[in-house]
Amino acid sequence: MDLSTPPLSLLPLSPEWTGQAAPLYEQAFPLAERRPTDVWTQMLGGHRYFSGYAIAEGGDFCGLLTAWHFETFVYVEHFAILPEKRNGKKGARALAQFVALQSPLPIVLEVEEPTEEMARRRIGFYERGGFSLLTPPYLQPPYRAGEAFLPLRLMCTDAGFGEKHFHEIKDTLYREVYGQR
Repeated sequence: MDLSTPPLSLLPLSPEWTGQAAPLYEQAFPLAERRPTDVWTQMLGGHRYFSGYAIAEGGDFCGLLTAWHFETFVYVEHFAILPEKRNGKKGARALAQFVALQSPLPIVLEVEEPTEEMARRRIGFYERGGFSLLTPPYLQPPYRAGEAFLPLRLMCTDAGFGEKHFHEIKDTLYREVYGQR
C-alpha cells in the first residue's frame, strides 16, 4: 500500500455518521432497491441481524455498507461510495476489508442482470473482489407493498456454497430481509 494513502476504516454506522450516510443511500439506490429511509435509520439503531458501517478514510466519510449477519453466511444489502470519492480504489479496499473481517463465512450480495454496461462493470468489480455470479435465477422481493419483484442475480465469495445452498440463502433473504413469510 502507498504510504501516502490514508487508512480506510469500517466503523459502526452510528448517529454521527447516519446524517452523511442517509443522503448517499437515497442517491445511490433507486427507490425500488431500498427500504424507506426512516425505516432504514430505525434498523440501524438495533436489529437482530442487521449492521451498518460507515466507510471512512482519514476520518472523512466516504461511503456506507449494510449487512445482515446470519449463522451460515453474511448478506451485503447496500454498498456505496460517495461519487466524488470513487475511482481511488476506496470501494475495492473497503470490500476487501469487509470480506476479511467476515472470514470464514461466505458473503452474498445481489446485482443487476448483466444486460447493461454499468451492470457488467459492477459485476466485474465484485468478481475482482472474490465474488462469483451464481447460476440460478433470482427475484428480489419488493421493499414496498404493491411493487413488483426485481429480476436480479446473487453473487457469493464461495461459489460452491452459494450454488449448493442457493435455496436456503434465498429463503433466508426473503424471510429475514424482505419480510416474506
